[in-house]
Amino acid sequence: MMRLVCGLVLIIGMALAGAAVYMARGFIGEYQAALDQEREARSQMIETVSVLVSTRALRYGERLGADDVRAVRWPIESLPEGVFHKEEGLFPDGTAEANLRTVVRAVEKGEAILAIKVTAPGEDAGVSSRLSKGMRACALKVDVSSGVSGFLRPGDRVDIYWTGRTAEGGGLTQLIETTVKLLAIDQIADEDRNTTTIARTVTVEITPQQVASLAQAQATGRLSLALVGAEEEGIAEAVSVNNNDLLGIVERQVVEATVERVCTIKTRRGSEIIVTPIECQAEN
Repeated sequence: MMRLVCGLVLIIGMALAGAAVYMARGFIGEYQAALDQEREARSQMIETVSVLVSTRALRYGERLGADDVRAVRWPIESLPEGVFHKEEGLFPDGTAEANLRTVVRAVEKGEAILAIKVTAPGEDAGVSSRLSKGMRACALKVDVSSGVSGFLRPGDRVDIYWTGRTAEGGGLTQLIETTVKLLAIDQIADEDRNTTTIARTVTVEITPQQVASLAQAQATGRLSLALVGAEEEGIAEAVSVNNNDLLGIVERQVVEATVERVCTIKTRRGSEIIVTPIECQAEN
């Protein structure tokens, strides 16, 4: 009887041990599978970085305060150029009113704050803050016809034509500047405006040499602007049209005719006159 009990205990013990091993193997297998899944998820995880975005829609001329931005995680692979990562970079001189940046291009809610869309700390949204290094702002007089019927907006690019009279007295129209950037229309520098304005002056961004050229052009003739397409990448070739080109008139060229000299001697024989060719002598 004792042997039977011992054998039964042994069998039960082996069964329990086998069940424990089976359960342990299942647990270890599940743990390993979960670990592999986590490792795969980490390998596919997108690396991010902190970026400041707007908390509300911002328009041209508004001051950008600390309450207008918040930090979010942004994928590094799609990071725009000119972002701000910390408030210390956006407000280096503090958040006092005199140190705030000004919005020069519209920013939508949740959009990243970019350096190109705001001024430097403490600056307003004037034209001076929009000028590239080494460039100057120059105002040109325009009207309905020369200003593309009011369809110009700040940020557009134009070709500039000069019409006047040459030193010989003939009329001439010539392309003098190409793809010039417009900074402002009259007193408006907001690039996000989509309404037409019949402008009296436009302010362009040009080099100091171009300023002198356009000043001379305005003093001696009339300027006209031609709007360049948004997708246009090339630069217009030299263009010059005078009155004859406009009317299709071809100028006649006067060619001096050359007359061949013929030297002869006339001899009278009775009532007959005989003409004899001879070699011409060189003229002194």
